[in-house]
Amino acid sequence: MTASARSNGAARIGIVVKGYPRLSETFIAQEILALERRGLALEIWALRRPTDALRHPMHAAVRAPVAYLPEYLHQAPWRGLKALAWAMRQPGLRRLLSVFWRDLRRDPTANRGRRLGQALILARELPDAVGHLHAHFLHTPASVTRYAALLTGRSWSFSAHAKDIWTTPDWELTEKMAAASWGVTCTRDGLARLEACGGAGTVTLAYHGLDLGRFPAPASRAPRDGARETEPFRILTVGRLVAKKGFDDLIAALAGLPPSLHWRASLIGGGELRAELTAQVRAAGLSERVTFLGARAQPDVIAAMREADLFVLPTKRAPTGDRDGLPNVLMEAASQGLPILATDFAGTPELIRNGTDGLLVPPGDVSALAAAITRLAGDPEERARLARSAYARLTQDFTVDRGIDVMAARFGQAGPGVAAPALHEPGAACACGS
Repeated sequence: MTASARSNGAARIGIVVKGYPRLSETFIAQEILALERRGLALEIWALRRPTDALRHPMHAAVRAPVAYLPEYLHQAPWRGLKALAWAMRQPGLRRLLSVFWRDLRRDPTANRGRRLGQALILARELPDAVGHLHAHFLHTPASVTRYAALLTGRSWSFSAHAKDIWTTPDWELTEKMAAASWGVTCTRDGLARLEACGGAGTVTLAYHGLDLGRFPAPASRAPRDGARETEPFRILTVGRLVAKKGFDDLIAALAGLPPSLHWRASLIGGGELRAELTAQVRAAGLSERVTFLGARAQPDVIAAMREADLFVLPTKRAPTGDRDGLPNVLMEAASQGLPILATDFAGTPELIRNGTDGLLVPPGDVSALAAAITRLAGDPEERARLARSAYARLTQDFTVDRGIDVMAARFGQAGPGVAAPALHEPGAACACGS
C-alpha cells in the first residue's frame, strides 16, 4: 500500500483495544460510534475476547467489524507461524526487531514476547484499506500497535486514559509518544504526566464527554433525608471492584454513619475484590443495608441512578500506582440529576468543583467521607443545588462532541459541516493543561 493511499481520507482506521466489548469501557464504544457518525470508516482489533456476559446497547449500534487476535500465541499457532513467515519477507522487519530488542532488554517478560507475536499477526492480517492505526491505552495495546506500524510502515496514534498513564514506565511512555504521530488523553491530570515524559506537542487534551442523546432527562427526586426507617436514604456507587475505586473506604464510612440515619447502599460492578468487600460488609454488620448488584448494562445503571439519592465514588491511588482518570459514571450521574460525592483526586475535580457541582473529600479520608454523606443526607435542598450545577456543567463543557471534534480533526476528517477546531483555542476541550 502506498503512502499516498494511506494518507487518503477514505482510508480505514484500525482501532486497537485490549478487549471488546467491555462494560467498564463505555467511553471507547461511545467514541467509536461518534466517529462513525462523522463518516470515518473504522475496524476494531481486540487483543482478547470479551469476558463480560452483558453488553451495552451502543455496542449493537457500532458498525465497525471486530477481529480478535489470540490472547496467547499457543491458542492460534498456525496464525502465528504464517505471520512469522510473512514478516521475514518485510522490509520493516529490521526496524521492528531493533526496537523490540531494546524494549525486551528493559522488560524481559513473557508478556513482551506476546505483544510481538500479536503485532506480527495484526500486521499480516490488516487489510490494505487500513491506512492508520489507533491504540486505546498506552500500555499493551500501544505496544502491539507500534510494532505492527513499524513492520508495515503505517502511521499510528493513541488515546491514553488512566492505568496506562500511571503504571507504564517513564522510558516506555517517552519512546511511544515520540514514535506516534499524535495522541490524546482525557484529563489534565494525565496530560501533565505525559507532558513531563516528553509528550508536549504530541498529546492533546480531549475529554470523553457524554452523548446526552442516549440518556433520559434528569429525574425528579423525593427529598428523602433518612429520618424515617420506612424511607431510607439511598446511596449508589458504580465501578469495577478494584482497589483504585476506594470501595473499602466507602464501606468503612458507611459503618461510621450515625445510628439515627436510615440508609441503604447499592454497589454496581464486578471485579477481583468482590469477596474481600463482601467480607468487610459482613464484618461491619452491614449485610442488611449494603447490596452488591454485580455488573449491569448501562440501562440498568441509569435506572438505578434515577432511584438513588446520592452517588458516591471515593477513588484513590491503588498500591500498584493505578488511578482513575475522569470516571464516566460521574458524568452519567450528573446527567440524571443525581448529586455527587467523590474524592478530590485524579481527573474528578476537572468535572466536579467542590461545593459547586458536588462535594469532594480527600482520598482515603474515611471520616471526611462519612461526615459528607451525613451532611448531604440531611440537606435535600443542598443536594438539589449541587445536582443542578453539575448538570449545567456537563451540558456546557462535557458533551461528547467537543472531544470528538478533536479526534476527527486529528484523523484528518472533521466530518460533514463540522469545522476542525483550533487546537489551542482558549476554553476548547483540547486546550493544553498548564
